[in-house]
Amino acid sequence: MISVPSYAVAVLLCVLTMVCWGSWANTQKLAARSWRFELYYWDFAAGLLLASLLAALSLGSMGATGRSFLADLAQASPSSIGWALLGGAVWNLGNLLLVAAIAVAGMAVGFPIGGGIAWVLGIVLSFALVVLEGRKNPGNSRLLFAGAAVIVLAILLSMRAYKRLAGAVKRPGAKGVLLSVFAGVLIAFFYSLVVKSVDPQFVSGGSGTLMPLTAALFFSLGAFLTTFLFNPFFMRHPVEGSAVSFTEYLRGSAATHATGVLGGAIWAAGITASFLAVGTAGPAVSYALSNAAPVVAILWGVLVWKEFAQAPRGTGRLLVAMFLCYLAGLALITCSRLSP
Repeated sequence: MISVPSYAVAVLLCVLTMVCWGSWANTQKLAARSWRFELYYWDFAAGLLLASLLAALSLGSMGATGRSFLADLAQASPSSIGWALLGGAVWNLGNLLLVAAIAVAGMAVGFPIGGGIAWVLGIVLSFALVVLEGRKNPGNSRLLFAGAAVIVLAILLSMRAYKRLAGAVKRPGAKGVLLSVFAGVLIAFFYSLVVKSVDPQFVSGGSGTLMPLTAALFFSLGAFLTTFLFNPFFMRHPVEGSAVSFTEYLRGSAATHATGVLGGAIWAAGITASFLAVGTAGPAVSYALSNAAPVVAILWGVLVWKEFAQAPRGTGRLLVAMFLCYLAGLALITCSRLSP
């Protein structure tokens, strides 16, 4: 597998992950003009698996670090594969709830609340995983948790801004927020579960036998397989509108299907970059930086999709404060690894 030579390169990869994870939902917004999110998700899951397989076969088999992808498969333990699959399943249910929240409330709400909760809880879980393994988390823990506290403030500001918007446009406020909260709680657990499948010589807190990109592939496989379990429920019991059938999916155009596949590929590029960086940056910092996706999603939702255009006067100040809090939290988390 290709190795990451320095912390600076690891941070750049985490920033790439942040951009990918904060941008993939644009494909859902594009598809939503003629395509329900439940139908979009089939293509998203396929794109996620295909792109992860390509990364494992290419980047996972290049370089002089560890084993090649096929050699790693040959020695993989069933328990390690199981942890990665479980991580994919948990994330998939959370991500479906996040997609539903975006469909109801928009990117500028779903990501700051759902992604923010996942961000904070994930930092805590990744930190605890290292501590429970009897290892010392690299960097300054006080700065790490100070950053997490600032992110919590940003989440509260996001909720306040959406409450103002919902009241102005008569949009159901509680549904979007609740979907985002449940999504965030579930997504928070996936990273720690997948890290448990990784060989400890490649990441602090790992206890499995897999190389990072092999673990990412099994994570994607778990997400893909459980889509056949979770998504039919969302199709029969939609959060908005009437039930949809699989025959509607089959009537989709090639361009619409390609949009969903692209969304999954963008997300897969993010986890590939994150898992390349995790050995150098450490699970807590890698997760924290990678999951700064709300910072990117806020910009897309507010500036490009104009999701708060109908909000009452004064809401803009809340959004600016929310965005600045996310940036401050991101800066503190980044500095936590540089400071002893």
